Amino acid sequence: MYIEPHAHMVSRTTDDYEKLAIAGCEVLCEPAFWAGFDRSSPAGFFDYFRQLTDYEPKRAARYGIKHYCWLCINPKEADDPVFAREVMALIPEFLDCPTVLGIGEIGLNKNTRNELAIFEEHVQLAVDRELPILIHTPHLEDKLKGTRLTLDLLASFSQLERSKVIIDHVEEHTIGQVLDAGYWAGMTLYPQSKCSPNRAIDMLEVYGSERLWMNSACDWGVSDPLAVPRCMLEMKKRQHTAAAIEQIVYHNPRKFLSQSPRFVQ
Repeated sequence: MYIEPHAHMVSRTTDDYEKLAIAGCEVLCEPAFWAGFDRSSPAGFFDYFRQLTDYEPKRAARYGIKHYCWLCINPKEADDPVFAREVMALIPEFLDCPTVLGIGEIGLNKNTRNELAIFEEHVQLAVDRELPILIHTPHLEDKLKGTRLTLDLLASFSQLERSKVIIDHVEEHTIGQVLDAGYWAGMTLYPQSKCSPNRAIDMLEVYGSERLWMNSACDWGVSDPLAVPRCMLEMKKRQHTAAAIEQIVYHNPRKFLSQSPRFVQ
């Protein structure tokens, strides 16, 4: 039994839901993200938000999986602030849907001024609505700078509850900063980038399991929807107890996600 706290199922086949169910996934959370191409109008996002809040929960339910989502305009499409604000104007209409947990995945892609402005406006929306926040950090060479910019921006919000913020895609050079600042940290298990299972387990052994979760972030690229149960197997091989494994893949995400009153598990 485990929770997949970050997966982009709109880009996956229905067969993947069946595989997740067979592997023991009971709950899946889907942040709004880039579709692999830049959408040409806010109307594209309106339909995307409908898909996240209506269609995907029904598709997941066919396999006994509870589906939740997060809403935003993703960092990659946020560099055009006029367009981004038109999309953000659509979000309040969907925030009362019963499976919407909060705002995400927001953050930075190339660490631009425009991205920072839209990031800040998303955080303000979450603070105003008292919603949890899921944050994307940039890839590869932009990650360290982007993480520092993210922490600086969040520190400017005096009313922000740090326990309700998870900063995702941490790696060895960023996890310490995130945890030391009082936020949750997400480790993303990718076959070719971000974290391998063994790198994630190394970080778990160094930093402990408090305020930490694992996810697959499976999408339309090279990714694995079963990355979390594969990592569970690696933890077992490395002599982690069943209780320790259950803590990181079930109890921790459940604790964070339960800060949203919509999350029922």
